[in-house]
Amino acid sequence: MKGFVFFLSCLALVLAEDELSAFLSGSRQFTGAIYNQLLVDNKENIVVSPFSAETVLALTQSGAKGDTGAEIRTGLHLPDTEEDTEVAIKSVLPTIQSEYCSLVTANKIYVEKEYAIKEDFKRVATDVYQAQFENIEFAKSVDAATEINKWVEEQTNNKIHELVNADDLDADTKIVLVNALYFQGNWSVPFDPILTKQVKFYTSSEASVDAPTMYKESEQFNYYESEELDAQVLEIPFMGEEATMTFVLPNKKEGIAILEKQIDKVLENPKYTKEWVQVLLPKFKVESTIDFKPLLQKLGVEKAFDLLEADFSGIAGEKGELAIASVSQKTYIDVNEIGVEAAAATEIGGFDSLPPAATKVFVADHPFVFYIKINDVILFEGRVLVPEYES
Repeated sequence: MKGFVFFLSCLALVLAEDELSAFLSGSRQFTGAIYNQLLVDNKENIVVSPFSAETVLALTQSGAKGDTGAEIRTGLHLPDTEEDTEVAIKSVLPTIQSEYCSLVTANKIYVEKEYAIKEDFKRVATDVYQAQFENIEFAKSVDAATEINKWVEEQTNNKIHELVNADDLDADTKIVLVNALYFQGNWSVPFDPILTKQVKFYTSSEASVDAPTMYKESEQFNYYESEELDAQVLEIPFMGEEATMTFVLPNKKEGIAILEKQIDKVLENPKYTKEWVQVLLPKFKVESTIDFKPLLQKLGVEKAFDLLEADFSGIAGEKGELAIASVSQKTYIDVNEIGVEAAAATEIGGFDSLPPAATKVFVADHPFVFYIKINDVILFEGRVLVPEYES
């Protein structure tokens, strides 16, 4: 089948404030919808980047015509038109940057040699999505997969490996679109490794495992106690404070299932107050491989995968010539004392006087939900059912 394949590794015009708010709201809806789909028959830790999928799929809708493009925009909660979506993306991409964190969101389009891509799509891909094009021979599937995987590894600091399988490529493959998203940030105030101890983590009200748990005696954080969610919400900033990681901890040890049923509310911005908080938080690493195709089909994106129905004539050829073969994502996260996917430690100045005793206690000793965002854009979300950490 002639088609193209998506692989995601899992990141001018100024919108009016209400338009930008609407786009971010739609992005949160898509994030919640993907998370809900992942919960079906899934009993493992999860980390996913709906934003990575959203970015590269938004790129394809720029070349999708009629119902094919409309389904993508509706399923992803994008703006109503191709033009509005491009304006939104061009406005949002520059906002997910921080002077203090390392964030790479890179789009690359691999095209079969001699296959003609339309100039309008090239222009949008380059100007709006900052995508690069490269010709490749998909018939040499092993060489092609190796080349694509090498690029992904370079973009993700060698954390995502073997994203593309040679079996996914053949002589009928015409286009492969890849989005690589990599984030590394150090906590604004790191945890002291000396204080990290083995602490019981309750996988249920009766069962537990020992987990390396970080400790902070008292620090000021954004904090909220939600009666509606029956949970505590703690936001820990990274250096520079444009980027944050939020932990949503159900009050009950077996409350994760009820919490996840309200994932849309979990992802809303809480009414934080600044509180002195004592924190116990397990170290954890999570790596996930996700097949997005069935998730997207359940969200109503169907024509794009059907060669008889798909219309990507804005990218190349005519209607019926291209369809999406697969959408795959690999994601990785490492949470430790220094930060997330940490590099060097940062020197932090001390207090002029001792802080007051913590008035709140946040003990993450049972399953919780987390997400990372920068300037209100959610980049990653996930959950920890059993913390796993190998040095």
